[in-house]
Amino acid sequence: MGAVELYGTAEPVAEAEIIRHGDVSLGFQDGALRHICLGGIEIIRQIAFLVRDRDWGTVRPEIGAVGRTTRGDDLLLRFPMVFRSNGAEQHVSLSLTIGTTGLTFAAESRISGIFETNRTGFTVLHPVTGVAGAPARVTHSDGSVDHSRFPDLIEPWQPFMDIVHLEHEAHGLTISCAFEGDTFEMEDQRQWGDASYKTYNRPLALPWPYQLTGADTLRQSVTLSWSGAGIAAKAAPVAIPAGTVFPDLALVVTPDEARNPEAAQMLALVAPQRILAHVDATRTEPVSSQLAAFAALQVAYPAGIYDLELICRFRGDPVPELTSHARDLGASGLAVASVFVCPSVDRQSTPPGSAWPDCPPLDQIHAAAARAFPGIKRGGGMASFFPELNRKRPPAGLDFVSHGFCPIIHASDDLAVMETLEAVPHIARSARAIIGAAEYRIGPSTIAMRQNPYGSRTIPNPKGGRVAMTDDDPRHRAAFGAAWTLGMATALAPFAPAVWTPAALFGPRGLGDGAWPVAALLRELAASAGQQVIAAQIQDGEARLRLGDRLFRANLTAVQTGDLPPFGWVVTPL
Repeated sequence: MGAVELYGTAEPVAEAEIIRHGDVSLGFQDGALRHICLGGIEIIRQIAFLVRDRDWGTVRPEIGAVGRTTRGDDLLLRFPMVFRSNGAEQHVSLSLTIGTTGLTFAAESRISGIFETNRTGFTVLHPVTGVAGAPARVTHSDGSVDHSRFPDLIEPWQPFMDIVHLEHEAHGLTISCAFEGDTFEMEDQRQWGDASYKTYNRPLALPWPYQLTGADTLRQSVTLSWSGAGIAAKAAPVAIPAGTVFPDLALVVTPDEARNPEAAQMLALVAPQRILAHVDATRTEPVSSQLAAFAALQVAYPAGIYDLELICRFRGDPVPELTSHARDLGASGLAVASVFVCPSVDRQSTPPGSAWPDCPPLDQIHAAAARAFPGIKRGGGMASFFPELNRKRPPAGLDFVSHGFCPIIHASDDLAVMETLEAVPHIARSARAIIGAAEYRIGPSTIAMRQNPYGSRTIPNPKGGRVAMTDDDPRHRAAFGAAWTLGMATALAPFAPAVWTPAALFGPRGLGDGAWPVAALLRELAASAGQQVIAAQIQDGEARLRLGDRLFRANLTAVQTGDLPPFGWVVTPL
């Protein structure tokens, strides 16, 4: 297979150089240190100097020549990076010193012009396996020390603030990180799908975006040290409760897509159990017209169950708006099995320290929905992602709770996207703790974003590359997309979601003309809905999902693994 068949793009695959010095090994890629290991044990997932623009998009740097020298027992690397954004530039000089018991990564940045940014500086990613729930000691800028633990269930807000020094125990090692040059804090990055906790500079409570000028000189450093005898550990397998079955499969459809003459034919290609009918009251098109499009589709394709995803304005009392939408639904002739109600403002994230937008309380909204849609299953949660659900939790008494998923929020390289599958069980377990006995629904869960909760737009991708927070990721339509989707199904299956929406019907997150690899996979997974989940495991780059008497396998790597080609998948009867 060529690059386009594997990735949907001819853009070269970013390869990490493996640097070894004594017992230390790490990947050096695009100026970042990845998978820092001691004797083969991962102690830090990444240290990188990053720049985010006003939409939280990652500004890609130009990286100059890397100089290498040795000084005694130390290995020294020096290299420049240049970040350009809206006519301004940051020139950053970086130095890395690797010793026998630690390393230091330092940066000095000079600004040319007026550089607008949401974040500029070092981030450190702490891995999840062996670290979740581990003891930690946090030293603050005033010298005080807190004895705590890394969160087990996902924290909605920052678990550690004002960090000067962070020490934790994992894998039989004591691992320490010291930070200089700014105020650092930590967020539980698992909630965005990253398999890590992230320590970053500049508190989120401060205003953003902010401007850097030629008068600003940034100097920052991260010093990592370790001690002890390491003990390698792998993530424990996820237990599958008795009676767990694979969820119904849904495809999300917009009114415009519902009007497509080929819509019914494309639905029949996959034969999903459900259609997620997306209706947005903030559009200029009346809700009545949007519902009519789905009513016509239901006539053309009556085989599926139709669920209404209703995005509402909610300017003041929710009763009049919901009553109007219910009246339009009744007049349309569309028969829906459930109604998911989400305030439009909640499609945008409210970060720590920010004011919540005007919106009626969720308990008031859902009480009004109960009166407007009697006898229909009612759901809440977020049309965006788990962080928004975690920070604004739905009231009790709903029939189901839902959120979406996207693996390219913070990073978009191939390895980072596949690593998000490590975080899915943490998200599902944390979501279950929030929603209690209600049904759990998840989706859309696609590589590309349908809407950006963290900025004013999704990031354009005119060259069809690997771009974070884009609404068009070429890997979805290639072998990579099918492999990742089967990995997602495997990671989710033990948590018994009732409905999973892994794709759209049309467009860059859809089925293409039915020839994209993901379309064939979804047809097979839809046929297995309701089957008992016997086994679900991701290990050594392979996803294995046994549903009833069928075994699904996917190669999550770019190299041949046994009988599976790169990013290949297969289903076999047992």
